[in-house]
Amino acid sequence: MKTIFAVSLLLATLFLASDAVQVNDGGDSFSLESVRVLQELAAPLAGKTMKASPRVSKTGYSAVCAHPTLPQEFVPLCQQEGAAMRFARLSAVPMDVCEICAFVACTGC
Repeated sequence: MKTIFAVSLLLATLFLASDAVQVNDGGDSFSLESVRVLQELAAPLAGKTMKASPRVSKTGYSAVCAHPTLPQEFVPLCQQEGAAMRFARLSAVPMDVCEICAFVACTGC
């Protein structure tokens, strides 16, 4: 009886973990929670980067890369060329629409 309970609990956990919403950008996929944290970190940059030059945008997102609470799955992205543009796109993903998977970049609902 204990074995059946343990196996069913394990299967339920795996099912819930595999049902996580992912946000796709290019060939990479990021969890919805990580993108939400990125948006909170980039929120002060949102107004500045729209009107500023791409060079200012690049330096602004390098500050996000240096932030200690940046999710680990974004660290390799910080090392890539064009990271500022990718961070800007991920920061613009609408969370309310993504949670119901009505946005094309969101999968896994």
